[in-house]
Amino acid sequence: MQASSWRIVHRLRKTGNAILTLLFLWRMIRPYLPHQLLRLLNQWTLKLTLFANPYIRISIHEYIKRNIRPHSAYAAVEAYLSTRSLEEANRLTAEMVTRPDGVGERLALSIAESQRVHDEFRGAKVEWIAGRVRRRSEKENELENRYYTLVFHKSYRDLVSNAYLDHVIREGKLQQGTRRKRQKLYTNSHHSGTGWSHIVFDHPANFEKLAMDPEKREEIVQDLMSFKDSKDLYTRIGKAWKRGYLLYGPPGTGKSTLIAAMANLLYYDIYDLELTSVTDNKQLRQLLAEITGKSIVVIEDIGCSLDLTGSRKKSKNSAPEKSSRNESDGPRVTLSGLLNFIDGLWSSCSGERIIVFTTNHVEKLDPALIRRGRMDRHIELSYCTFEGFKVLARTYLELEEHPLFESIEMLMKETNITPADVADILMPNSSKDIAASAEPALQHLVEALQQRNASAASAAGIQN
Repeated sequence: MQASSWRIVHRLRKTGNAILTLLFLWRMIRPYLPHQLLRLLNQWTLKLTLFANPYIRISIHEYIKRNIRPHSAYAAVEAYLSTRSLEEANRLTAEMVTRPDGVGERLALSIAESQRVHDEFRGAKVEWIAGRVRRRSEKENELENRYYTLVFHKSYRDLVSNAYLDHVIREGKLQQGTRRKRQKLYTNSHHSGTGWSHIVFDHPANFEKLAMDPEKREEIVQDLMSFKDSKDLYTRIGKAWKRGYLLYGPPGTGKSTLIAAMANLLYYDIYDLELTSVTDNKQLRQLLAEITGKSIVVIEDIGCSLDLTGSRKKSKNSAPEKSSRNESDGPRVTLSGLLNFIDGLWSSCSGERIIVFTTNHVEKLDPALIRRGRMDRHIELSYCTFEGFKVLARTYLELEEHPLFESIEMLMKETNITPADVADILMPNSSKDIAASAEPALQHLVEALQQRNASAASAAGIQN
């Protein structure tokens, strides 16, 4: 018995020594072998390894390649596994999601990194493993790409590829209906390791609280809902499923609040595009390619973001000066690049998208940028009207009527004041003293309107 054991140990030693010798020789001769031969050896080694391994692995990543565009299959798999993770996984991750009815939030669980969940489908046993691709650098905003790996025996190849994966996606999407992801606000930056970085979008704005004429408000809502339900129409007429809105008016008239209300109505993400952080047209196209569907792309103060005002009206004498500008003098996004971003071929890379421009000076913009077809709706947000004031009074002071309303209505017909200024005046000190704040706030508003009216009359008299 001892002799037999000794022979086994002796053979193992000889085998180990032979392997070490081969590895040593391989390291010595490898640098002198032709690259073609090394490539061929690597291919045969990989084929041999795959032939000996009876299991197949399929990875589904959270984001497509290095882009920030979420992979829809990943979200479906995550939802599918959430119902099975509680039974097997020892470590779970929790995330706040919006309830299906849009009212309130709840925790949704998913398996943590390196955890495994087993599943069975028509007799085939499979395994899901959660993983994560580590950052290659320490850039603050660079994404960590999560993924799920499906492992199964090669004998189930046809069943998994033809039936099981479809089953997972179908069931996962049904589960997604019970766990709506929270909306996100994306922005681009020079300092971001990826094209976009994001935070949770949690803005309370809605159309009922907008200081806007009721007819205009209802018209915008109907237009948005019609767009959301018009996929078949856009497909039939051969147009990209997108719509452009130009919001213009003085500062403080509610352009940003309207955008937030639009996002909440449609339950879309917002992409806040900062053009001054874009180096050239190529990067602009890359950012566009990374934008998902069901989103609102916003460029605020379009006339200030880049030198696009009257770009086609400049004299020829200014061309040499412009062409001699160094790259460090400013961004190199051109008007044609921006136009292609809005309605060129690259604009159709994902559907159900709204593009919004805001400006304080619409008359200074290049007509090509805002023509009908690019900006489908031109919405003027002007000074506060009496109808808008009543919305603010109802929102801030819980008032439907008051004796001072008549005076305020008369003054507003003669005086320009923005909804932001009115809201600031009506804002109560706390939610506990709204009733006590109503009378002083309205009186303060009357005085502010009278003062503005007097200042405007005085300025008009000086000019005359």
